[in-house]
Amino acid sequence: MLDGQVALITGIGAGMGTGIARAFADAGALVVGADIDSQAGHAVMNSIGPPAVFVQADVSKVHECQGLVDQVVADHGRIDVLVNNAGVTKSLGFFDVTEADWDRIYSVNARGLFFLMQAAAVAMRDQGGGRIVNIASIAGKGYRGTSNVAYAGTKGAVIAMTRIAASQLARHGINVNAICPGVTRTALFDQVIDELVDRNGGTREQAEAKAVRSIPLRRANDPQDIAALAVYLSSDAARNVTGQSWNVDGGLHWD
Repeated sequence: MLDGQVALITGIGAGMGTGIARAFADAGALVVGADIDSQAGHAVMNSIGPPAVFVQADVSKVHECQGLVDQVVADHGRIDVLVNNAGVTKSLGFFDVTEADWDRIYSVNARGLFFLMQAAAVAMRDQGGGRIVNIASIAGKGYRGTSNVAYAGTKGAVIAMTRIAASQLARHGINVNAICPGVTRTALFDQVIDELVDRNGGTREQAEAKAVRSIPLRRANDPQDIAALAVYLSSDAARNVTGQSWNVDGGLHWD
């Protein structure tokens, strides 16, 4: 489905990023995986095997976003797909969000995502087209169970930037879409559950059960649920799909 495509995927060291990287490799893409954690990133890409490669990068730093795209183009001649997956959060009440929390979450989830999208779009424009998939969240659509208000704000920004980017990049043959996961079993999910238990008491099993109980299909996402949609949106099967924000959440949130 993606044979011969060069795909840059961020945040591949764990969770959804790992699942997306493996799904893209299985679909025939040459995967360049990026993560701030060099050890975890190398381990994931080594498990996938050649021609998949790892590049260490901190997407909260704008110059590293540009450098990452430049390296992919220099090494592989083009960039056909960008999956903007890197993200951070923590469980915080409304009154607990600090300026440092705000700045850290926005620097990765919103600012870093935009400037990496911008850098990739320049390369895609010059080569005649491409696909961008931004990982947002149902938090960006007002899901009340979000980890914190700052995180929700960044994901709302991702949805809005996806729509504007899709409209402005369409004339260059670049499709831009967003995926909005719901509750997804990843290391980040485990972190948020642990923080909820620390703050509210109870057991980990009770906190997980509460998170899943509200889902109409009664199951949390696996990373593969997100990966399957990312592959589709990056393929020719979705050639006329752009500017959309797709919920993958078991029916948890309605648009």
